[in-house]
Amino acid sequence: MNMTKENVPGLLLCLGIAVPCWLFGKAFPVIGGPVFAILAGMILTLILKDKSAVQPGIAYTSKKILQYAVILLGFGLNLSEIWKVGSTSLPIIVSTIATSLVISYLLFCLMKIPANISILVGVGSSICGGSAIAATAPVIGADDEEIAQAISVIFLFNILAALVFPSLGSAIGLSNEGFGLFAGTAVNDTSSVTAAASAWDGMHSGANTLDTATIVKLTRTLAIIPITLVLALHRTRTARKQGTASGKTYSLKKIFPFFILFFILASVITTVCTSFGVPASVFGAPKELSKFFIIMAMGAIGLNTNLVKLVKTGGKPILMGLCCWIGIACVSLLMQHVFGLL
Repeated sequence: MNMTKENVPGLLLCLGIAVPCWLFGKAFPVIGGPVFAILAGMILTLILKDKSAVQPGIAYTSKKILQYAVILLGFGLNLSEIWKVGSTSLPIIVSTIATSLVISYLLFCLMKIPANISILVGVGSSICGGSAIAATAPVIGADDEEIAQAISVIFLFNILAALVFPSLGSAIGLSNEGFGLFAGTAVNDTSSVTAAASAWDGMHSGANTLDTATIVKLTRTLAIIPITLVLALHRTRTARKQGTASGKTYSLKKIFPFFILFFILASVITTVCTSFGVPASVFGAPKELSKFFIIMAMGAIGLNTNLVKLVKTGGKPILMGLCCWIGIACVSLLMQHVFGLL
């Protein structure tokens, strides 16, 4: 899908949605710009009578701009720093990720929830919310309505976690370090992790759990790399088998999501450069641009989403999200108890 003149009107529309939503996301971080953008896109598409002039640009934004956002996301990952600080939380992180993926797979089998939505909800719940969904969706070929469904589910439990977890942590007697681990492993999205940790710090003078929670959350984000690669290889292998069986020509270039390799390369570049003394602030601009591109892409996804259909089909994905959320929270606390961190 190449950039052409016919894409410009749709790109400008998505840009017009993204700018105010980015500002709203800054003002209300517990909700976040991507959620504002999806909602704005879904409302606007109810108003627009004819989208033929802007549809090419909307499609370009929801696919290509989303991939560019994921690549730029890699510049926010200093692999050595995250490993050094976050390695102590690794057993808890691995346990919570495995819990979410297992729960989502079991409910997919039992409740016949569509495969793509199950993957997106499971990955979004276990890793890093919207960013994980953004990285995974192109890999598995999810459509815009599936992405919007998953983002909506993750958003719901982000809000609940940010509001409930600080009081829950106090009620069960978590230490400051314990709550940092709990927020970093049991809350889906980075913005909500920040909101929950900040609320805890406000309730406990001198706690400073925000740094702990953020590092643990960034360590979780690294799981995007192996999970998307495994999904990409699985999809490539399936496509190859289907192509061979049907006699059609198989093209690795068309199937394999090479943008994931560029995402990994961006992470390696950040790690190498910072190890040679380059200030981390140098990578601030691409990280911020990544966030803006995700908001822009979510606006495009909202424009391609049927709000009425989304509401009607939302019950099972919400139940899946709830089960993943509860499972992650319980396992996070259980693992802390096992390691004597509570």
